[in-house]
Amino acid sequence: MKYLCSLVLFTFAVVVGPVAAAADSDVVKPTVGSLTVGRVLYLGNSITLHGPAPKIGWTGNWGMAASAAELDYVHLLTADIAKASGSQPEIKVRNLASFEREYETFELAKGLKDVLDFQADLVIVAIGENVTTPATDAAKAAFAAAFGQLLATLQQAGDPVIFVRSSFWPSPVKDGIMRQVSSDAGAKFVDISALGNDKSYQASAEQDFQHAGVAAHPGDKGMRAIADAIFAAMKAKAGLAGK
Repeated sequence: MKYLCSLVLFTFAVVVGPVAAAADSDVVKPTVGSLTVGRVLYLGNSITLHGPAPKIGWTGNWGMAASAAELDYVHLLTADIAKASGSQPEIKVRNLASFEREYETFELAKGLKDVLDFQADLVIVAIGENVTTPATDAAKAAFAAAFGQLLATLQQAGDPVIFVRSSFWPSPVKDGIMRQVSSDAGAKFVDISALGNDKSYQASAEQDFQHAGVAAHPGDKGMRAIADAIFAAMKAKAGLAGK
């Protein structure tokens, strides 16, 4: 299901909190277990961040289709991190739908300059829905190479811990590629494929959206489930599983 492909997506970036010009070695950064969480970067598509698009019935400027900004997975997960660490992290949120659609020609150094300059401690990669499912071995290899280069480029900017979320609308081919590439790169893959097959997690179960693409996005329940899945993976990585 590639509902996102029918939507008009733009590149948005949101930064919350001041970004220091240089790291101070004397400053103790907040942590969740063994994970440093002072700066958190979210890279995604409309599920992560989408500006107002009245023509399709969307007026928010947050993750489509949560009913309020504080109820999208970015804000929910950030709140979880803040509570666990005792400190509000600086966050950067970026819509990367352009990479999904043009990954073979996307210039990472240029297109992600602001992202790389952010020097995140923790990166959440939540893409895949807008990628055309590769049908040939060559196409699969091309997506794998591009996704691998994306992760490598992110790792070069401060060596953050990276979590890769599978597609909300499950795609065995694309998710399989992202899982393998994530494993090869040392990133943690978070499988949320079960959510997309349950319509109770879609916004259509909670709100009346006329546009089918918007309605198929995760609603508040879906956003909470995505945040919970990523946070559980974070705690496991941090040595806090079961706590």
